[in-house]
Amino acid sequence: MKDRLIKQFASLYGGPPEVVARAPGRIEFIGNHTDYNGGTVLGAAISLGVWVAARRASSGTLRFASAAQDGVASVSAGDPRRQSGELRWVNYPLGVWVSFKDFKLTQPEGLDYLAISDLPVGAGLSSSAAIELASALAYLALTGEQPPRETVVKLGRHAENSFVGVPCGILDQGVTGFGKKDHLVFIDCRGPRFEIVPMPAGAHFWVFNPHAKHALVDGLYAARHRECAEAARALGVDLLADVTPVQLEQRRARLSEISYRRAKHVIDEIDRVARARVALTHGDLGEVGRLLTASHRSSQTQFENSTAELDLLVDTLTGAPHVFGARLTGGGFGGAVMALTDGSFASAQAARVTAVYAGRFGSKPDVLHCETDDGAEVVFP
Repeated sequence: MKDRLIKQFASLYGGPPEVVARAPGRIEFIGNHTDYNGGTVLGAAISLGVWVAARRASSGTLRFASAAQDGVASVSAGDPRRQSGELRWVNYPLGVWVSFKDFKLTQPEGLDYLAISDLPVGAGLSSSAAIELASALAYLALTGEQPPRETVVKLGRHAENSFVGVPCGILDQGVTGFGKKDHLVFIDCRGPRFEIVPMPAGAHFWVFNPHAKHALVDGLYAARHRECAEAARALGVDLLADVTPVQLEQRRARLSEISYRRAKHVIDEIDRVARARVALTHGDLGEVGRLLTASHRSSQTQFENSTAELDLLVDTLTGAPHVFGARLTGGGFGGAVMALTDGSFASAQAARVTAVYAGRFGSKPDVLHCETDDGAEVVFP
């Protein structure tokens, strides 16, 4: 990918890039919508991701291009307005550039930029965080600044919150930034605090992407964010992470039915993350799988961020041999399903799952056998 990107950059801009950075996509292992509620989450960086090439250019002009689209978007550095329509993707690298000023970092005064990806867009694997982190590292390499990795991760989240307009937590950027091969990333989102958790040998990730609608900016994600905040206020706390499952039941009368269900999902999910972390340390993949499936059932019934397509995939996978558990991965409202399997689950088993799905919905989901990988890094020079 690096050589292909450098070649395309030179063809587009008439010369080579100064820097190439790569950032992986991520699997939300468990911890659905817990991050912005001050809770905990486990995620894994994967071997698919986004690559960014950049060089300094004429002062005042920011030029953005993607291998997935024709043409170059030119943005004035003096008036970096949000883009719309087919250029909406530019808001991610542009938002990172704008956010440099908020973090008192030096912005490249002019920029030539090209992105390429082998990460499926809209699959819930956080292509947005990948392009944010890869862009941030590329810009930093151009200016020579080296802030702590925690700062880079926070900057990526800030760009998505304040410029793109998605009120996400720190999960996506944290996993993309701190990923390590053969490990999960544990995040205590209140800090935030990041730790690396070894993944037991013999565990495999399979992702099934039915290309169901996944458009967080359309408002459903923001609606859940608002509902959680309303539930926290009614419970008398700043964040839902401040409430235990027992306390939730004691204070249930304070909540509407919707607020109770949203809060129950988040509070129980934080508990599932803690139990999954213990099970991982003991190599108990059976228990981990049960927790993953329980997480999905809660998304399905309490948080209502699943879809019929995702539910069918989880139902089919959890009834298949060699599958420990399955759940939606990412914000929901579409996206993909992750299955945790042993080494005997292979393409033949995956094909049976996709055939069941096709029998119901008429098309087959894409299937990815993902490997864990390291986090975002500069790969050239």
